[in-house]
Amino acid sequence: MLDFSVLTNYFDLYLEGFLNTIKVSLIGLIGSFILGVIVAVMRIAPMKILNFIGACFVEFIRNIPLIIIVFFFYHGLATFKINLSGFVAGTIGLSIYTASFIAEAVRAGIQSVDKGQMEAGRSSGLTYIQTMRYIILPQAVKIVIPPIGNQFINLVKNSSILGVVAGLELMYFGDYIAQRNYVIFDTYIFVGVFYLILTVPLSLFVNHLEKRLARSY
Repeated sequence: MLDFSVLTNYFDLYLEGFLNTIKVSLIGLIGSFILGVIVAVMRIAPMKILNFIGACFVEFIRNIPLIIIVFFFYHGLATFKINLSGFVAGTIGLSIYTASFIAEAVRAGIQSVDKGQMEAGRSSGLTYIQTMRYIILPQAVKIVIPPIGNQFINLVKNSSILGVVAGLELMYFGDYIAQRNYVIFDTYIFVGVFYLILTVPLSLFVNHLEKRLARSY
C-alpha cells in the first residue's frame, strides 16, 4: 500500500519539480526542433561542406550517451571558467541530443517530398532557402509529425537526466525527498506518476495526430 503522506508532506517539492520539468521540456522541444530542422537542411544542401558538418553532428551526438553531453556543458565548460547552472546545462544538452534524432526524421521527410517541387520553386525565381522554407519544409514537417512527436515524448522522459546535475526537475526533487524520508519505493512511484501526467496526454495527442494525418492522405 502506498504511503500517500509522502506525497502530501512533500507536495510543494513535487510540484516545483513538475513545473521545472514542464519548463525544461518546452524549452528543449522548441530548441531541438529548430536545431534539428537546420541540421536536416544542412544534410541535404547542395554544398558538400554543409553535408559533412550536418552528418558529423548527427553521428557524433546520437552515438554518445546523453549524460556525457550534459556533463560536458555542466563540468566541461566549468574548466574554461564558463559556469552554467544544472538547469541550463541540462536543457542545452537535452536539446542538442534530441535535435540529432529530429534532424534525421526531418531529413527523411524532406527527401519524401517530390523533387519536382524543388525544381518548380527554383524555376519560379525562388532561392534554395526560400524554396525550402515556403514549399518543401511545410510538407516535410507534416509528414514527420508522428516520429517527431515520439521524440518529444522521449525528451520529456530524458529530462530526468537533469537530476544528476542538480537541474531542479522531478528526479532531482525525488532524490531529495527520498534522502529525507528514506521511503524510497513510494517516493519514486509518485515521481513516475508525475511523469505519466505529462507523457500520457502527449502520447494520446501524437496518436490522434497520426490517425488524422493518415486519413488526410
